[in-house]
Amino acid sequence: MKDPLKTGFTDRLATAAEAKKALLAKMKPKPTIPDPDFDKREELRAAELEAVRKARADAKEVLRLEALAREEEALALVRGERKERKQLSKVEQKAKRDARYAARKARR
Repeated sequence: MKDPLKTGFTDRLATAAEAKKALLAKMKPKPTIPDPDFDKREELRAAELEAVRKARADAKEVLRLEALAREEEALALVRGERKERKQLSKVEQKAKRDARYAARKARR
């Protein structure tokens, strides 16, 4: 009877050739199936990009408007302080003028 563990040279060559064919078949590129939603994916990406850009632009506009409002508020505060100082100086000038008039009347 033939021993199955002791294979001949030709059997080993055939086994090696089969293994090599299997390895090459494994590496061989498989046929591709084009994605039917390929065009839709590009449109979705473009829509998402547009949405992100719009959101960023809106956020930037909100920040710009807030900065503008803060600047206007600061300017109004400065103007109010200036008006208050002018008003106080007018009151002080009037008080000095009244004091001078009172002094003149007192001398007469």
